[in-house]
Amino acid sequence: MARLEEAIHQKAFADERIKVDINIMFTASWLATIKARALKDMGISWQQFNILRILKGAHPRPATVKYLAERMIDQTSNASRLVDKLVDKKMVTRTICPHDRRQVEINLTEKGMDDVATASEVLESGLRAQLNHLSVEEAMHLNQLLDKIRQ
Repeated sequence: MARLEEAIHQKAFADERIKVDINIMFTASWLATIKARALKDMGISWQQFNILRILKGAHPRPATVKYLAERMIDQTSNASRLVDKLVDKKMVTRTICPHDRRQVEINLTEKGMDDVATASEVLESGLRAQLNHLSVEEAMHLNQLLDKIRQ
């Protein structure tokens, strides 16, 4: 991947902080494209994978749509719609909560558990190939800087 200036054909930026913003957005989009390509063969989107991963972390406890929405990386995604698609793919189930009929419990199926494990392996190997040129120290420093931006 080329430097940002070369990738977007821009010679200069108003200042370095503006460049940081554009660089973060460009890099996030670039990484999202890599993830989307890796997940395409499995027939799931990055957002659906995110739901599956959250459910795996909660397993064996069920989750609610609200629980999923609060933990999603892409906060603009419609968690309920994503769950519906995963139900159609037989990766998750929706059941009425026995203790509170107003609540719906979402659980991973056996297929969902297998698929999230496979997808995790595929994504991790693909991302490692892209991020391996960062040392552990550089990755830690980058994480600290990104956390600082969100303060």
